[in-house]
Amino acid sequence: MDAEQVEAATKIAAAKRGQKARRHAEESRQAASKVAAVQRSRNERKKRRDEEKSAIKIQSRARGRRARSRTLKKDSSQQRYFTPAEVAMHSTADDCWVSVFRKIINLTPLIKVNPGHLVQPLIDNAGTDITHWFDPETRDVRTYIDPKTQQEVPFTPMGTFIHCPPNKPTANWSSNIGTVWWKDSSLVMGKLTQRTRRIKLENMLTKQKSELEVCSEETLEEIQKRYLKYNSHSASYTWKRTDTNQVARLLDMRLTLEENGIPHDADDFEALNIDPDFYIPTIQLYFSDDLTVA
Repeated sequence: MDAEQVEAATKIAAAKRGQKARRHAEESRQAASKVAAVQRSRNERKKRRDEEKSAIKIQSRARGRRARSRTLKKDSSQQRYFTPAEVAMHSTADDCWVSVFRKIINLTPLIKVNPGHLVQPLIDNAGTDITHWFDPETRDVRTYIDPKTQQEVPFTPMGTFIHCPPNKPTANWSSNIGTVWWKDSSLVMGKLTQRTRRIKLENMLTKQKSELEVCSEETLEEIQKRYLKYNSHSASYTWKRTDTNQVARLLDMRLTLEENGIPHDADDFEALNIDPDFYIPTIQLYFSDDLTVA
């Protein structure tokens, strides 16, 4: 092969290498463009998702504020029912509650303006039920016939108390006292529940479980107020109950547990000699923006 042929072959090889390099460069450029396009697409999708999440959070906060506002307005109303444990917490002279015929009576202001021995029986029995002090028919202090005087006198083995007539005539006691405290509606705080119930509330968002003692007469809205001390955002949740068919059904907050189909089985457990703690009904709380979970 002469020099011209060698030179021609070299040029052809160089041209092929150049062509191949340009093709490789073009393929690399196209590949880089595709990667950039994919990345831009991912960034756009992520941006849209972030914007949607942000909008959902804003809407959730707005709904939560409205729901909490409604709950706070409801909280301003007086509590209707109390458990014996709640009454027992008010057991001092400067915070004295008693229950009489299921009425919760706040004796604190009465004790404050009537210092002396006549309020001592009330202080000694603060936080308890004293219905047995009174006649169920007349709703006045129980009486008996004094064997010595053969007179009907108040039966007060705990000691004579304020507004109660003394056992013996005395000039120090006046019958002009107006409404006696056990019939004074202005002192009534609410009613003592006929029966307490224990329930569990499970937050499906945080998986936190809380156990409450509630009154059987209370609606779920009233129970929700009790739950506020565990979750200040409880109004932002929807309450549901999973029954034997494993379907979470929506509960009516205006109804009681019994009315919502959650019976009180304590009597059945007692009849069967089963510990009541063996089964405590659970209510699931779903965050209101994620109801499809159920």
